[in-house]
Amino acid sequence: MSAVQNALGPLFLLILVGAALGWARYPGGDFWPRAERLIYYVLFPALLVHTLALAPVAQVPVVRLGVVVLGALLVFAGLLWIARRPLNLSEATFTSVFQGALRFNTYVAIAGATALHGSAGTTAAAVAIALMVPTVNVLCVLCFIAVGTLGRTGLARSLLELPRNPLIVACAVGVALNLTGVGLPGWSDPVLGLIARAALPLGLIAVGVALRPAALVRSGRAFWTSSVVKLTLLPALTLLLAMLMGLDPVTRDTALLFTAVPTATASYILARQLGGDSELMAALITGQTLIAMLTLPLWLALFN
Repeated sequence: MSAVQNALGPLFLLILVGAALGWARYPGGDFWPRAERLIYYVLFPALLVHTLALAPVAQVPVVRLGVVVLGALLVFAGLLWIARRPLNLSEATFTSVFQGALRFNTYVAIAGATALHGSAGTTAAAVAIALMVPTVNVLCVLCFIAVGTLGRTGLARSLLELPRNPLIVACAVGVALNLTGVGLPGWSDPVLGLIARAALPLGLIAVGVALRPAALVRSGRAFWTSSVVKLTLLPALTLLLAMLMGLDPVTRDTALLFTAVPTATASYILARQLGGDSELMAALITGQTLIAMLTLPLWLALFN
């Protein structure tokens, strides 16, 4: 377990550094909202392009990885919808429970995969992002539409936004450069490499800045339902599917990371924009991030 702790410990410390900066309101103003946009639209896409353009993507078992991660997501999306009436939650609350259970913090997942398995982990994580980001976005938008918080055109509008998602665009560009043999000619390799180095540490600090401890006052049934699914049941099913599909250790750990990490900080913005319960969403982001500091190393230690 020491290897897992040594890999994940620094990542969680960076999140706590971000939490301290957020508590101190340093450096103030709108610095962190702007920094998050820089990470999301520039630094992180640069990391994905740099990784996918040069990596041996053919060595990643894409189909089996897709069966594992997408299969687990679809199963729990269906189970949550079936449990909607027994849970007796309001429409807005249910959408936040749904998001909290299925969305994943990309920064924590790819940083963990890189820390555990180096460049091979980064490559597998980039493939997982290409598979999971469109799927999770469609599932969550469908949930908002089904409960009635979006109009009939909500799905079409959201699907049109997918090709403009910077993570999806970066994955497509990186894979295209790889498959065509173009790679990263000239100075593009070192330049993208330098930009990519800043993505993970800044991304993890930004996760910490976004935490809202005061929101944890609201940690009732909805909070625990979503968190139990996200941090225990979803990764358990992922591990079962990974064993059935015979995934290698790198791909298995990557699949586990992407289903066992806390929910995405962007879920709060979507909850506000699409009619969800934003206060519950803030509690889920904060609580799951703190709980995952205990649960994530335990999951990974099962096979390491």
